[in-house]
Amino acid sequence: MTQPHLPMFVAIGASGSEGLDDIRDLLGALPATLDAIVMVVLHRPSDQISHLREVLARSTRLRVLIATETESLEPGTCYIGAPDEHLTLVDTNLAHMVPGEDNRLRDRTVDTLFNSLALHAGNRTIGIVLSGWLSDGSRGLAAIHASGGLTMVLDPGHKPRGMQQNAIDFDGPISLIGTAAEIAALVIEEAGILVP
Repeated sequence: MTQPHLPMFVAIGASGSEGLDDIRDLLGALPATLDAIVMVVLHRPSDQISHLREVLARSTRLRVLIATETESLEPGTCYIGAPDEHLTLVDTNLAHMVPGEDNRLRDRTVDTLFNSLALHAGNRTIGIVLSGWLSDGSRGLAAIHASGGLTMVLDPGHKPRGMQQNAIDFDGPISLIGTAAEIAALVIEEAGILVP
């Protein structure tokens, strides 16, 4: 009996306006037919209206949706959470929304997503840390690495220390430190393209 095809998960984390620009650059380089479920988290206030879905949809050929609780996730789609909910994975392809009112977990949204993927998707996970402050994503990338997944970090260049350099220096090797174009190329190579 043949095993059902399970797509890859691409988890992207960033913070701030520079992180948003990095997300847009990376998503813009991915094809609509990417055989992966893309999950994006960006640090943002939980008590403000967000137009993140619309902003990302203008930057990519992927469908961009706000995930809902226990939604079955599909390849070729980019999922984000609502501002007051943190996107995670439960089971092999179901979204789970962790309450985030009062900015709860605001500086740990990337680790929260990455850790859930390490647990439920393991070696089918690609974790990517882009620009941002603090160290969110470092522990989650280490968990993805420990579960057999790939880890990538946008090359920090000469930027002040933040999420990128902290992820590089944390426990666990990084599979690729590169430009958005280099990261996108490896994501496409690893995930493949959906066959009609």
